[in-house]
Amino acid sequence: MTPDLSLLHLISGASAVVQLVLVLLLLVSVASWTLIFAKRRELSTARRMTDRFEQRFWSGIDVSSLYKELATDGGGRNGMENIFLAGYREFASLRRQLKNQPMTLLEGSQRAMRVAQSREIDRLDQRLPLLATVGSTSPYVGLFGTVWGIMNSFRSLGNVQQATLALVAPGISEALIATAMGLFAAIPAVIAYNRYATELDRLNLRYELFIEEFVNLLRREAHKPEARAQGGTVSQEQA
Repeated sequence: MTPDLSLLHLISGASAVVQLVLVLLLLVSVASWTLIFAKRRELSTARRMTDRFEQRFWSGIDVSSLYKELATDGGGRNGMENIFLAGYREFASLRRQLKNQPMTLLEGSQRAMRVAQSREIDRLDQRLPLLATVGSTSPYVGLFGTVWGIMNSFRSLGNVQQATLALVAPGISEALIATAMGLFAAIPAVIAYNRYATELDRLNLRYELFIEEFVNLLRREAHKPEARAQGGTVSQEQA
C-alpha cells in the first residue's frame, strides 16, 4: 500500500516533539510577521514626519515661532521634532544664564539634542532585535525537529527485518517539514531585519545632519549682540 505523504497527514502523524517544534515555529512566524508590519508602519511614519518637519524648518520660518507652535501642540510628536524642541529649549534656557559663554551654551544645546536623538533611535529600535533572533535561531529549532524525527524513523527500523523506502519515507518526510518551517520563519525575519536596520541607520544619519546644521544656526545666533537677541528669535533668513 502506498503511504499517505500529504502535508496534513505527515504533521498529524509526526511525533509529539516534532509537532511541538512545528507549533513553536508557527507561533514565532506569526509574531515575526506581526512585528514586521508594525515596524514597517512605525518607520514609515517616522520618515514621513521627518520629511514634513525638514520642509517646514528650511522654508524660512522663524524658528522661535516654530518652537512655540510645536511646544503648544498636543499632537503626537516624534523624531526630528523632539530633537529640535530639546535643543532649542535648552538654548533658550541656558542663554539667560550664560550670556557671555556661547561655546558652553552651544554644547548644552547639542548635548540635549543628542540625548533626544538617542531616545528616538532607541524607541524605533525596540523589538527590532527580535527579528534577528528569529532569523538566526529558527533554522536550528527546525533542524532539531528534523534530527529528532529522523532519529525516531531509524529507531523504528530496528523492529523490522527488512527496511524499505516505503517504511522510511513518511518519517523522514515529516521530519523535513520542521526544517522547512524553520526556514519559513527565518527568511522573512532576516530580510525584514536587514531592511529596517538600514532604514534606521539612514534616519539616524538624517538626525545627525540636522543636529549639526541646527547647531551652526544657533552658533550664529549665540554670537549676536545681546541687544539684537532680546527677542530670542532665530531664523534662517537672519542667519
